[in-house]
Amino acid sequence: MANITLGGNPTTTNGSLPEIGTKCPDFKLSAKDLRQVSLNDYAGKKLVLNIFPSVDTGVCSASVRTFNKHASAHPDTVILCISRDLPFAQARFCAADGLEDVVVLSDFKTGQFGRDYGVEIESGAFAGLHARAVIVTDAKHNVVYSEMVPEIGQAPDFDSALKALS
Repeated sequence: MANITLGGNPTTTNGSLPEIGTKCPDFKLSAKDLRQVSLNDYAGKKLVLNIFPSVDTGVCSASVRTFNKHASAHPDTVILCISRDLPFAQARFCAADGLEDVVVLSDFKTGQFGRDYGVEIESGAFAGLHARAVIVTDAKHNVVYSEMVPEIGQAPDFDSALKALS
């Protein structure tokens, strides 16, 4: 369980992020076209998992834009932006902002990704949504960097996450 805050108010997540050096748990998430994707769909690629509560909040949308801006500099990497938003909302957001270099995925069907990755918020206004976190993997999907952002309203450490891709 991670202790985080939302607007300074304490809350917790259901668990902890995968440890550095461990393999990421598999997942089944919904793409914008509603097809199911899993970790194996990104075999041989480094990953950045940009996890957040909703694209309809300022910090979340800014994180997607920031990672999109840096995506083309890392052709061996796929940046996955993961929330519980409906795939239709994710697609609308990306289309409106011209974001084409990141992949948005939704955990709306079961929330299992949030539970497996330890990011499901347990209480407060965002209960059931994902906490803000970033996980970076190598091409074998072993975790090389992870950050649970302590205050949901803060941006992640983009520089450290991107440096972990080197």
